[in-house]
Amino acid sequence: MEILTPILVFGVIALIMGIVLGIASKLFAVDKDPKIALVAENLPGANCGGCGYAGCEACAVAIVKGEAPVDACPGCSSEAFAKICEIMGIEAKDKVEMAAYVHCCGNSENAVKKYHFDGTKTCSDVNVLNYGDKACIYACLGYGDCKAVCAFNAITIKDGIADIDRNKCVGCGMCEKVCPKGIITLLPKNVSPVVKCSSKDKGVDVKDKCKVGCIACRICEKNCPNEAIKVVDNLAVIDYDKCTSCGICAEKCPKKIIKSE
Repeated sequence: MEILTPILVFGVIALIMGIVLGIASKLFAVDKDPKIALVAENLPGANCGGCGYAGCEACAVAIVKGEAPVDACPGCSSEAFAKICEIMGIEAKDKVEMAAYVHCCGNSENAVKKYHFDGTKTCSDVNVLNYGDKACIYACLGYGDCKAVCAFNAITIKDGIADIDRNKCVGCGMCEKVCPKGIITLLPKNVSPVVKCSSKDKGVDVKDKCKVGCIACRICEKNCPNEAIKVVDNLAVIDYDKCTSCGICAEKCPKKIIKSE
């Protein structure tokens, strides 16, 4: 009895507390808008943070409450976006699907190294020491900070440079945010051509640092029939509002850093 009594007492207390908590959960329950679950079902579910919220559930809540636009998720497909608009009673507009692009061709074969780094192998750490271990201060360092934050396994490191699979990329923009060089940008998916260089050094200096860097020769600019490409700050820049994807600039580029993707 000395053992059974305290067991029974604790059992009764637990039963009473369970009943009290059950009643409290009913009394203080907050009604959840059913739209939240429907919107969440059409989000990628990767909780990548590209929308600026803690995860897909938080993004769905914000959309339903009107605190975020219906296109808050950058990784939503066109089909999923249309469904979210339908759920929210909003007319769906054409959604331009985005993907990340690495503007660099400075792999281990093309880029000149200026030192060997023995510390923690992250781009952000290496970049602190004299802008990285590659002679070109604009070059992809290739230690995978972008890969580490990609929730969609769209990024691999190949031969010392980041490579993005645009079939997997959803355009969340997380890689763009973490790149210490700022050489990853979001562009419409399957846009073509793309300038795969970010160097703003003069041509004579570029040649000493990278075999394939833009030398600002302006051959692309001179041959573009639509005046869609200009050399700005020693770097070729494409105006996609004018570009017709004819590919002439890629064909004429002597360094082959303009790629028809």
